[in-house]
Amino acid sequence: MVLTLLFEPLDPDAPEARRWLEDELAKPEYRSAQPTPFDLAMQQVRDWFVSLFEGAVGIPAPLLVLLLVIAVVLVVLIGLLVFGLPRLRRRQRPPAPLFDDDDRRDLTALRAAAAAAAESGDWPLAIEERYRAIVRGAVDRDLVQVHPGTTARGVAVAASTPFPDHAESLRSAASEFDAVRYLGRSGSRARYEELVQLDLALAAATPADAGRAAMAAPR
Repeated sequence: MVLTLLFEPLDPDAPEARRWLEDELAKPEYRSAQPTPFDLAMQQVRDWFVSLFEGAVGIPAPLLVLLLVIAVVLVVLIGLLVFGLPRLRRRQRPPAPLFDDDDRRDLTALRAAAAAAAESGDWPLAIEERYRAIVRGAVDRDLVQVHPGTTARGVAVAASTPFPDHAESLRSAASEFDAVRYLGRSGSRARYEELVQLDLALAAATPADAGRAAMAAPR
């Protein structure tokens, strides 16, 4: 009698069978097996590729290859438009103007101008241009931010955070820049060479805390 009850076949009516099925499908293992939005999107892309070649039995193989290449190029172009151009725009952003004279020259141009001034013996201009090169190098590396009203000393203070070992040299270079630009000092070859060495040392140095955001130079 007991065995008969244990093995008696189940014969539910329609509503009860529906309820059993709904309870079974509601279990977590069934929900986790459902396709994700990403899966559905990839399925649509696959179906689109397949639709390109439906009924293509009589199309020559070179034409099929061409169609496939065109489809791949379209996908790549869409990817560039969506993801690539913003990064490209960030890389091509215009250089920030230095100090209050809207100087937007790049690092190479500033170093070349400083070398040309030194070649002609114009030490005030050579010192000024080399300090601008030092500032441009820090700005280009996203270590210092400059704004309208930023002073040479403000840049030196901000740059001392990523380059603590060169803090004193940075302050001295800023003072020399102010002296030749605003106080009419004559400068010298020795002072210019000190700025050249500082520029090269900073370019080769690893910032003390490269993971931090750029320091805003005080005005």
